[in-house]
Amino acid sequence: MTKDVSTRDIVYIALFAALMAAINLVPAIQVGFLPVPITAQTLGVMLAGSLIGAKRGGLAILLFVLLVALGLPLLSGGAGGLSVFFGPTAGFILSWPIAAFVTGWLTELNWRRMNTVWFFVFSVIGGIGIVYLIGIPWLAMVAKLSLWDATKGSMIFVPGDLIKAGVAAVIAETVRRSYPLMQTVR
Repeated sequence: MTKDVSTRDIVYIALFAALMAAINLVPAIQVGFLPVPITAQTLGVMLAGSLIGAKRGGLAILLFVLLVALGLPLLSGGAGGLSVFFGPTAGFILSWPIAAFVTGWLTELNWRRMNTVWFFVFSVIGGIGIVYLIGIPWLAMVAKLSLWDATKGSMIFVPGDLIKAGVAAVIAETVRRSYPLMQTVR
């Protein structure tokens, strides 16, 4: 039996797609030797999964990605349109709905024991692990790098991504205590 999408689901999906767009107002930092900038975008991915669960989080980020594909300049630096899906960052962008889903799925499975540490761990698995697993091979292919070189070059992003996972964990735990959105998933 499948659960129908409720008005509440639609509101959360739209809200987190808008949150993802707002996060992109933080300017990107270009790294000279890689065509992938440092952005705050994966913070939105981690928060969507952690706060509204697998289905809604994944759909919110998918909606965001579809809006980008339609040409809205929602990515960091004002990028949008189909051309971004053929560049070196496309694998990372396409991974975001999956990453939000995985983060949310792990959070839902472990909801009773969730705390800041678990939010951090699941943000790292979904928001970093899944994103890199899909994004790095794409980067290697498009930028004509070896997989090893693309992986080595991407390691510059790990400290910042770990900071984003920490921020997401603190926010998610604060929201869980004050307004547990996840309880409305089931």
